[in-house]
Amino acid sequence: MNAIEENEFVAGFRKVGKAISKPNAILCISAHWETRGTLVTAMYKPPTIHDFGGFPKELYQVEYPAPGSPELAKTTQTIVAKTDVIPDEKWGLDHGAWSVIRHMYPEANVPVVQLSLDYTKPAKYHYELACELKSLREKGVLIVGSGNIVHNLRRVDWRKMNENYGYDWANEANQKMKQFIEERNHEALIAYEKQGSAFQMAIPTPEHYLPLLYVLALQDKNEAHNFFNDEPVAGAISMTSLQIG
Repeated sequence: MNAIEENEFVAGFRKVGKAISKPNAILCISAHWETRGTLVTAMYKPPTIHDFGGFPKELYQVEYPAPGSPELAKTTQTIVAKTDVIPDEKWGLDHGAWSVIRHMYPEANVPVVQLSLDYTKPAKYHYELACELKSLREKGVLIVGSGNIVHNLRRVDWRKMNENYGYDWANEANQKMKQFIEERNHEALIAYEKQGSAFQMAIPTPEHYLPLLYVLALQDKNEAHNFFNDEPVAGAISMTSLQIG
C-alpha cells in the first residue's frame, strides 16, 4: 500500500531520491523474485507486475513504465563469476521494485533491471555474489535491495496496519540488526539463523531478509551509512531502511 498512500515511508523514499545523484540505471534485488539459479531481466520494456492479491483495485492500476537495460543486464552477467547469470525476458518489475522506486523517480526515467534471488543458496552465497556487483556503483548504477528486515506475516496484527507498533521480539531483532550494521559485523548478519529466537521470529523465511545482505556487501571499509524509515508496522514488520554512501 506504500505504493499509493501518502505516509512517512513514502516521504523517506522521496527524500533519499532527491538527496543522491540521479543514477544512470538501477539494479534491484527484490524479495519477490525467487528462482532456481540467478536471473536478470534483459528486456527493453519490463512490464509492471502486480504480484499480490486482496488489495484495492487502485493498486492493480499502478503502472511504472521505466525502461529496462539489456546493456546493464549484460554487464551484470559479465562481472559475476560466482554463477552463471541467466538473461530473462518474462519477469519485469514486481511490487518489491516499483512500490519503492516510483517514489524515488516518479517520472520513470531511470532504467531498471531486476536480479533474482536463488532460493536454493544460503545467505553467505548471496553476500559473496553481491560483493561482485560492487563495480556497478562506479558506473553510476544504484543498487536497491527491497524487502523487510523483520517480516513475519503469520504474526501480523492486521488491526494495527496503520500504526507504528512492534512486538517485543520484532523490536529486539530490529535493534540488534542495526547494532550489527553499526559495528560492521556482517558475519553476524550472514549467520542470522544463529542469532537467537527474536531473529528466528523476524526471519521465518529468508527472502525478505536477503536483500539487506546485497546492500551491505557493497559497503566500502570506511563508507558511511544512514538509517531511515526506522519504524515497525502491525507488530511483525519493520520498515527500517538503510542507505550506503
